[in-house]
Amino acid sequence: MNRSEFLKTSIIAAGSTLVGGTLSAAPGIITPFITRRPLAKFRTALIGTGWWGTNILRCALQAGESTLVALCDVDQRQLKKCSEEVTKLTSDKPKLYRDFRELLNTEKPDIVIVATPDHWHPLIAIAAMQVGAHVYVEKPIGHTINEGKAMVATARKYDRICQVGTHRRVSPHNVSGMEFLRSGKAGKIGMVRAFVHYGGGPGQLTPDEEIPEGLDWNMWCGPAPLRNYNRTITPRGFRNYLDYANGTLGDWGIHWMDQILWWTEEKHPRKVFSGGGRAIRRDNTDAPDHQIATFEFESFTAVWEHRQFAGNNAEKTHPQQAVGAYFYGTEGTFHQGWLDGWTFYPVDPKKPIIHQDAKLDKPDDQNIALLWANFLESIKSNQKPVSDIETGHRSTNMALLGMLSLKLGRSIDWDGNQIPNDPEANKLLSRAYRGEWQYPTV
Repeated sequence: MNRSEFLKTSIIAAGSTLVGGTLSAAPGIITPFITRRPLAKFRTALIGTGWWGTNILRCALQAGESTLVALCDVDQRQLKKCSEEVTKLTSDKPKLYRDFRELLNTEKPDIVIVATPDHWHPLIAIAAMQVGAHVYVEKPIGHTINEGKAMVATARKYDRICQVGTHRRVSPHNVSGMEFLRSGKAGKIGMVRAFVHYGGGPGQLTPDEEIPEGLDWNMWCGPAPLRNYNRTITPRGFRNYLDYANGTLGDWGIHWMDQILWWTEEKHPRKVFSGGGRAIRRDNTDAPDHQIATFEFESFTAVWEHRQFAGNNAEKTHPQQAVGAYFYGTEGTFHQGWLDGWTFYPVDPKKPIIHQDAKLDKPDDQNIALLWANFLESIKSNQKPVSDIETGHRSTNMALLGMLSLKLGRSIDWDGNQIPNDPEANKLLSRAYRGEWQYPTV
């Protein structure tokens, strides 16, 4: 979607919305209801009340089209902090929950924001759509590829809008950057390099300890393996624990994989190879501290690289960082960045460098408000949003395929649905769930 198409969605008139649901895959957990109501403020709930979930909620409330009915978190410390923040933003009095199933059964919200750790995204998003809610789910959409397939299938079965939090799809400089690339001004693109580099040292081991009061650790781990509590995991360290997330590629990488798929007309890579490991880190985490992944498409090659040491002062594209994606074309190099906007460096040294500054919302230098506005208008018009669940699924898949190749230690083929003639690799498209939790199926 280009900028003009996006702006058109902001003037779609309000209509009505159908809220429908059915039983979840686990009998007795989610109860059904079907009703039709005139469009008013959306009864909205937040599940996962940490830093990022509160950011999304803040934008939702500022949009003025939500009545906040519930907050949910297994960590009462996070829940309390978010609840206190909410009192500054709205006169609504949301009920507080520990179990998302109780929230969904009791409140039957119109909109659910899913901002939990990655390993919880699929089950909660699916359950919310099954009771009739439209869902805004954070990226990556899941921990394994087949979970994403089930999320897409659920959204289509229940005709629910499911927006993924890849907010760069609506950031003004990202939109104009895509327009520049598609105009052909960079020439034919033969290679893309996406990267994120941080400084850092080996770190240190942190002993496991008693579970803090107010944290339901068993529920926090949920369908993932139950391990001893360690303060480095939660609230914000989980991304570097492979039981609960997929490292830097699964976190940062999906944003730039999404930019690559936004630009190209190809839906997925056909071959993936990744290498890397833990050359420096000696802490409790187990995600790679450096990684390179190569994605072969039909008409170009994309490369991802990250490291959590050395920084990248030799290649800074901004005084604070070096992140983004370089698109290498026959007419020059185009850098799509974050804080620094985008820049085109022509092959011909006589031609001027072209640059556009970033336009980002404060305090977090993101554009969540624009993505939320698109989400609301998509609900009203019953049209797919700019970061539709299927789009987010494909972008998440690129990151997960890179991690899958790293785990296998070899390259894999990909046909957009499975890894052909490779039973060993296809087993990694899913994983066993723990205890009462059932892996979602299409």
